[in-house]
Amino acid sequence: MSSTKNPGRFAGLLYLLFSIPGVFAMVYVPSKLLVHGNAAATANNIAASETLFRLGIAAQLISQAGFIFVALALYDLLKGVNRRYASLMVTFVVVSIPIAFLNELNSIAAVLLVRGADFLSLFEKPQRDALAMLFLNLHFQGLVVDEIFFGLWLLPLALLVYGSRLLPRFLGIWLALDGLAWMILSLTGILLPQYYDKVFTYAQPASFGEVAFMLWLVIRGARSPALDATALSSAVS
Repeated sequence: MSSTKNPGRFAGLLYLLFSIPGVFAMVYVPSKLLVHGNAAATANNIAASETLFRLGIAAQLISQAGFIFVALALYDLLKGVNRRYASLMVTFVVVSIPIAFLNELNSIAAVLLVRGADFLSLFEKPQRDALAMLFLNLHFQGLVVDEIFFGLWLLPLALLVYGSRLLPRFLGIWLALDGLAWMILSLTGILLPQYYDKVFTYAQPASFGEVAFMLWLVIRGARSPALDATALSSAVS
């Protein structure tokens, strides 16, 4: 079935395409290079695998920029359900992207410190390693701030999915829980950072709502309300 006849599948494929570099940047690269609480080991890992670290930065930028097109594809799919909610969904996505882009400057600062450029010669290596870890921690905190918008955009999407009758309503409920979980996680990271890891673990079942929604679109797809109305009009005439 073509993407014109099933725009839901097109949106799902875009969603999957731009999620892959995001997972690479946010999960794979940190798992290979970052050592919690050990600035020297982390700096040595980045120095030994600088290309991988820079690929993570580039992948995050690509993923975030590409998500604009995901949001627009979902807007086209669901605007017939409620245009105001669809516009709100896109707005939250658009607001979150500059935050993510600026946050990558922290990673760039970290790799510059690890490389030890000439203008950093006044700092000893342990000092540069500690500063690099500081910027990496700031990068993590930037993600924590952006998690507010990771959750906010899912709430209007959840309402659209629930009310669309084009997708199972349980996906709408799951997306709403996912959105609330992201916002709770963000506030925990800001207010009670010592409990962040524990809340993250408890939030995992809710976070799979987005994955389920994406895979449903890729596998099953969904016709837009506008296309359904056109088809019905043609059948009547």
